[in-house]
Amino acid sequence: MSIPAGHDAKPSAFAGLRSVPRTVLALGLVSLCMDTSTELIHSLLPAFLVTVLGANGLSIGIIEGVAEATTSITRIFSGAISDWLGSESCWS
Repeated sequence: MSIPAGHDAKPSAFAGLRSVPRTVLALGLVSLCMDTSTELIHSLLPAFLVTVLGANGLSIGIIEGVAEATTSITRIFSGAISDWLGSESCWS
């Protein structure tokens, strides 16, 4: 199989990127920034609580426990709501 004149044997790394809509790229960049900031805050929050606010280990544990419980409970209800909406909507 021969390669036509004017075409590279290896496609450019950005050739596929040009076909992606700009809104998708913008949303991807926003998502990257949000994930980065979330990870930074999540790792620095205990240090901030101890040094600036003077919290002890018990209070940090309670705060982290409430945050994890809230996440778990929200996932249960959002999954049930998603199943309920999916079975009765016109999108299925």
